[in-house]
Amino acid sequence: MEHIDFIPDMDAAEIADRLAAYLEWALDASHADLTIAVPGGSTPFPIFEELVTRELDFTRIVVWPTDDRIVPEDHEASNTGKMRAIFEPVGAQVIGLHEDAEMPDFALVWLGMGADGHIASLFPNTDPQPDDPRAVRRITPDPLPPEAPFDRITLTIPALLNCPSIIFVIRGDDKRAVFDAAAAGNSDLPIARLLTQAKEWEPEAPRITCFT
Repeated sequence: MEHIDFIPDMDAAEIADRLAAYLEWALDASHADLTIAVPGGSTPFPIFEELVTRELDFTRIVVWPTDDRIVPEDHEASNTGKMRAIFEPVGAQVIGLHEDAEMPDFALVWLGMGADGHIASLFPNTDPQPDDPRAVRRITPDPLPPEAPFDRITLTIPALLNCPSIIFVIRGDDKRAVFDAAAAGNSDLPIARLLTQAKEWEPEAPRITCFT
């Protein structure tokens, strides 16, 4: 796991500070707009709410969801709709995923991970491939999560790795054990496939940081 930086005991405000510092550096390093990919779920949104209070030029930031439930954006299960409500009032642009999306070069990809080792909406049953020729796929989790029983749209492993920096926010000992096993090469879960592929991309591999 030498290729992963672990930063422990970080609360939402502290993670937002780290993200803001990185985004400010990236904005200063380029005249172009900055495109980032971020997850949905319960963990990220408190961090988003902290992040948008930081002093950043959000008019130059474009936000993509790493994945979403296939529901209207005004549905309570829509990640994209919730992201718009947080990021668009401060001037950021939020892009809804679709299967024919033209992929940008991401400045940052932020991923969560489920207890089953899924990342974005790449669940174990979907057999995500590290060399998937498509950047976006529509998939059906099996089993469907009871709290969100919907088909999904998701970035694939190559699209998620198309960036200089990946961060994870992993909460709980059970998830950390799954992550550590994947990082050590002791599983074939989606998280393990992504981490293994990242190592194989050296020296062009993205830097990986895991906040716990």
